[in-house]
Amino acid sequence: MNNVITIDGPSGSGKSTISRLLAEKIGFLYLDTGAMYRAVALAASRKGVDLTDGKRLGELCRSLDLHFDIDESPARLFLGKEDISEAIRSPDMDMLSSKVSAVPEVREAMTGLQRKMAEGVKLVAEGRDMGTVVFSDAKNKFFITASAEIRSKRRYDERMSRGESVSLEGVTAKLCKRDHQDQTRSLAPLKPAQDAKVIDSTRLTLDEVVNKILDHLNLESV
Repeated sequence: MNNVITIDGPSGSGKSTISRLLAEKIGFLYLDTGAMYRAVALAASRKGVDLTDGKRLGELCRSLDLHFDIDESPARLFLGKEDISEAIRSPDMDMLSSKVSAVPEVREAMTGLQRKMAEGVKLVAEGRDMGTVVFSDAKNKFFITASAEIRSKRRYDERMSRGESVSLEGVTAKLCKRDHQDQTRSLAPLKPAQDAKVIDSTRLTLDEVVNKILDHLNLESV
């Protein structure tokens, strides 16, 4: 599978911005799969769906009209006609999305949708199980990581820039909890694919990480 580049990693590693920058540089589409799980969490929260009810969550996933507006930069995520790009970025959605992503029926529905989105296009797919599960046959896989301290500071700065009232200690606690949930879930736990190239972004700028990825890519094969 040469049409998909996978980029996985934990919260705050910079993988979303890195994936978007990479896609822009090489003319690929950017698929933010984390946003898709956040959308499911938002819809479930609004409809009062029990996050332990796999059957109802699966039905919810299959009923959602999710689509990205790729004419915007960064792309905007719509649920029907509603732009939910900002609504899905709250701290509550961060934790709820981790919970719904551990539900088998949700992952099955989302995996199918993500694979369908990749048909006939060239894609940078960013998430937590792109290289291990969704696009396990991809030829170019990357895993972006960074120290917990740096990731917490990045997430804190991001939320402060949005005008949220948060503390660094609170952000760090939630990030560590999210890491634990993602890494210990029985279904598609967060980990590098065996054939993924691991890049530590702790002391690198976003452009430096993108350049490292470009150094590893054979663009004639993608």
